[in-house]
Amino acid sequence: MTAQNSATPHTAIAVEDPAHRAPQERRSGRGGRGPLGGRGGLSGLGSRATGGTALAGLGVIAFSLTFPATAWGLESFGPWSFVAVRSLLAALIAGAFLLAGRVPLPARAHWAGLAVVAAGVVVGFPLLTTLALTTSTTSHAAVVVGLLPLTTAAVSALRTGARPSRRFWGAAVAGAVVVLGFTLTQSGGTLSAGDGYLFGALLVCAAGYTEGGRLARTLPGWQVIGWALVLCLPLSLAGSALGLAYEPVHLGGHGVAGLLWAAAGSTFLGLYVWYRGMAEIGAPRASQLQLAQPLLTLLWSVALLGEQLSPAAPVAACAVLVCIAVTQRA
Repeated sequence: MTAQNSATPHTAIAVEDPAHRAPQERRSGRGGRGPLGGRGGLSGLGSRATGGTALAGLGVIAFSLTFPATAWGLESFGPWSFVAVRSLLAALIAGAFLLAGRVPLPARAHWAGLAVVAAGVVVGFPLLTTLALTTSTTSHAAVVVGLLPLTTAAVSALRTGARPSRRFWGAAVAGAVVVLGFTLTQSGGTLSAGDGYLFGALLVCAAGYTEGGRLARTLPGWQVIGWALVLCLPLSLAGSALGLAYEPVHLGGHGVAGLLWAAAGSTFLGLYVWYRGMAEIGAPRASQLQLAQPLLTLLWSVALLGEQLSPAAPVAACAVLVCIAVTQRA
């Protein structure tokens, strides 16, 4: 989650071709390993698969906590100041990692793509989902944003000119119909402002993920999000100053914990372990793990926020997961 993050087999976020892996490992400080990890033997492959699955699973858990953390953060901050300070802290963490790794600046040709990632993943998605959570419950948002893998796959197909099968598009449309029906049912037959924010968040985040997947063919994924965060540093610094000046702040334990988790856990470290894990086990297998994310968020909303789930929420979430699983096999 980004905030709630997703990757599907239709976005080239992880490159498994050994011809690509060697230069990527040198850039990320992982030189000296063969294409299968370790010494290139079968034991190394098994170790990588286990470690990669664990890392990707940690990423999914981190993303599933994003909405509850945001709800906690809104107890202390206004939506604009929360998003700005969250991005600022995440950018400082990313900058520290990039400096510690002595990572060179990306090539000039990459900056336009990084700007798209920044606009969609660093600014657009966190801002729109935070605004949505001022009027919507986290459980409601989790079901709607559960459509993100399908949205990302569709945007990726349009961006790359790929032609998915009719089965894929049928499942994608079915998932969209399920979410639309759920939102209309929960909103009394009309879409609320919160739903509008959530649907907008789906589109901008899908665009950011798609462009990030393209960049990850030549840059390690964690560097893509790291540089996107650093690129937004001037904006997040100015936004933090303005937001904190004009929105009331009432610091509390929940608010501070939510802010720190959204910045460190979801925005950067969650993406870091997710990309590292996906590089080890591949996008298709990692995406299977992410199918659990909406359901995990529903559980957190009950356990951490005390929300009462409507009977339709888990049903709709499971229906969306089925549609996503179909697209991954189409």
